[in-house]
Amino acid sequence: MLTNPVVVSILVMGALCLARLNVLLAILISALVAGVLGGLGIEKSISLLISGMAGNLETALSYILLGALASAIAQTNLTMILIHYIAKFVQNRRLMFCLSLAFFACFSQNLIPVHIAFIPILIPPLLPLMNRLKIDRRAVACALTFGLKAPYVSFGAGFGLIFHTILRDQLNQNGVRVNLDDIASVMWIGGACMLLGLLFGIFVFYRKPREYQNTYLSQETMESLEKPKICQKDIAVLLGAVVAFVVQLWLKSLPLGGLCGLIVMIILGGIKWNEIDSVMEDGFKMMAFIAFVMLVAAGFGAVLKETGAITTLVDYVATFSNGKMLSAFMMLLVGLFITLGIGTSFGTIPIIAAIYCPLALTLGFSPAAIILLVGIAGALGDAGSPASDSTLGPTAGLNMDKQHNHIWDTCVPTFLMYNIPLIIGGTIGAILL
Repeated sequence: MLTNPVVVSILVMGALCLARLNVLLAILISALVAGVLGGLGIEKSISLLISGMAGNLETALSYILLGALASAIAQTNLTMILIHYIAKFVQNRRLMFCLSLAFFACFSQNLIPVHIAFIPILIPPLLPLMNRLKIDRRAVACALTFGLKAPYVSFGAGFGLIFHTILRDQLNQNGVRVNLDDIASVMWIGGACMLLGLLFGIFVFYRKPREYQNTYLSQETMESLEKPKICQKDIAVLLGAVVAFVVQLWLKSLPLGGLCGLIVMIILGGIKWNEIDSVMEDGFKMMAFIAFVMLVAAGFGAVLKETGAITTLVDYVATFSNGKMLSAFMMLLVGLFITLGIGTSFGTIPIIAAIYCPLALTLGFSPAAIILLVGIAGALGDAGSPASDSTLGPTAGLNMDKQHNHIWDTCVPTFLMYNIPLIIGGTIGAILL
């Protein structure tokens, strides 16, 4: 198992990231390691990496356009108005601040499915408030990642509907007959495990005050938060954001929603004609790195699949079929490794369902237990993966003043707070169901 190209390449990626090598370079090197160990050679590995990047092209374009939307909104008073009320609500309560962010972040997955697009809008202007309250940004990273992941794991709405539908379809294709109601009745366990991790992170591990330099906003900007005013430009930008949201839900297309939102903002005067280039450039700066990491992560996933090492790794679990508990634990552990490398829960489920379903049926797991095993095995690793938007998004907001490290301040805390409870809860749940 330790010589498996998937395991070796992900360990290499983790080691390079922990050594503070740029995550994009770490993924590229790890993809080449997987290709060479899998017998593909360097040239074919590069070719697969490039062609595999197409798997996340829509996501990358979505992030660029949503970044432009975020840039336009950031230039209005809308964010300051929201921050004014948040600051008034939390006052000097650090823990309440983190819990409030987790609560609002949940809306980005189910109620208003904009995913990480809200982070570069909301978080950077809040950094001075966090600094004044001496909030450990690792706790904020945990709160944001919880809001980005727990809702779609638990509830079948917004992105959760997509996740649950993929899970249902893959289980049905592999001999486990379930419907969406069956999935919703089980996957709440994953959300409950993540809630425990969130509470431990905020109230235990990262509750102590932490000092940061207040370098992001000027004192004049901070004082302007006390008297927020709304003007015609703000209304135009807000209408554009609403159009982006409606089009996204109506046509099921994030890129088209973002484009329509920008056009409405331009027509109504929310973005002046001579400001379009500036808004697009700022949006690109906000989200381009995330978009490129997601592209390269898709290429990495294509290389891993082509080596055949994922199937070998999953088949390895079958050798531990003497007991349900050990089998369940190994299934979840393999799911963790795969998702850490690919960086997406949605892309992991089709890979593992084909093997896990017949294996779980042979071992005597119930349909409910199989739902939980495959669902959590797919979700594991999304929190903590250097290539996941669930970690890249929080870092993009929290590191706006260059005082938050992606690996040590986002990936490591979220990995510990969420993957450990998910493995424990998933293993116990699969035995009891």
